[in-house]
Amino acid sequence: MILKADRLIPGDGKTVLEQGAVLIGSNGKILDAGPCGTILKQHPDEEARDYGDATILPGLFDMHVHFGYYYSQPDISEYDDYMVAYYAFQQAKYALDLGITTVRDLSSPHNLCKRMRLAGEKGYIEVPRIIHADAGICMTGGHGHQDGIEERDGPWPIRREIRRQLRDGADWIKILTSNREDLPEFTREELDAAVDECHRRGVKTAVHAGTQPAIQMCIDAGFDTIEHGTFLTAPQAEQMAENHQAWTPTMTAYIYLYEYTKRILDGGGDLSNPISARAVKDQAFFKPAAEAYRDNFKKLYDTGVTVLAGSDMVLYQAPPLPIHQELAYMVKFGITPLQAIATATGNPAKVLGLEEVTGTLHPGLQADLLVVRGNAAKDIHALDRVLSVYLGGKKVRGN
Repeated sequence: MILKADRLIPGDGKTVLEQGAVLIGSNGKILDAGPCGTILKQHPDEEARDYGDATILPGLFDMHVHFGYYYSQPDISEYDDYMVAYYAFQQAKYALDLGITTVRDLSSPHNLCKRMRLAGEKGYIEVPRIIHADAGICMTGGHGHQDGIEERDGPWPIRREIRRQLRDGADWIKILTSNREDLPEFTREELDAAVDECHRRGVKTAVHAGTQPAIQMCIDAGFDTIEHGTFLTAPQAEQMAENHQAWTPTMTAYIYLYEYTKRILDGGGDLSNPISARAVKDQAFFKPAAEAYRDNFKKLYDTGVTVLAGSDMVLYQAPPLPIHQELAYMVKFGITPLQAIATATGNPAKVLGLEEVTGTLHPGLQADLLVVRGNAAKDIHALDRVLSVYLGGKKVRGN
């Protein structure tokens, strides 16, 4: 089958091909991608679908999701294991609706993502490709301890928890070491132990670190991805680039929380769930956080640090998995649509070690494709106009 459109974006952050086409094989892989005329001429017997004024690009990655985060639901007492699974499956369906074909889940209830991925492989349900950590790990009383995060103190208890999670099938390890204040939660000795335990096992590790000096401690410890990095500096981003560490800013979550808490304080919000109540207490943090992303994102991007798109939206009634908005903020703050798209395609594929599987429109890779109306190379909001989504060559969304 051949898909053609007025433009094709391979996902490298630089290239757009006018009048492009993708040839999908019966094995669900990309057999060819290039000029439409050439592909049609070489494969005259193939069925062709012309999307016209549209853009074909790789299926998107969301590098920071929590499919099983039910803790902000106002009727949380109703959420037993069955309800949590139904909720997580709904999040997975949202992902496909948006053209997200691969996710990295960075903390959900134990075994949830492992079983959901297996159910997808067996054909019981339809879900994106799932790369996952187990539950995150924080210090006793640390950030997230109310929300299913494992509490561990000291290098060896942390190592034991990492070993347990790897034994039980985790792909990544997630550490949390700063929240809304400048006090680091884990010590450098604990952070070093976590990274060493992961890397000696050949596994990568992500860390929630938004404030100083925790960001610098985590860079020095060698974490593979810094999540949020809200007050990251340009020299730190340069150090990360030299170390081949990546940054997942999750700007949308913080900007949304700033606007949301501001509405509440102005008398127009809802405090019916505990996450909202906690967020309001942190309103003084969200304003400078939103401003830091706005003022610094382009400078940090220009250091050459690898940027990854992640949504991290867990607030009740907030837009689920707003990866399109994340890319739109990147463009608003100074980079091009092609560069922004690469943060959700080619960049994460490399960080996850999936560059030989998906992430770009290259022959031999899985046909994970997103087709959107309009010119996504010029207008990032074209991503909001999803026409079709293909996962492994199978159309999973679109009419």
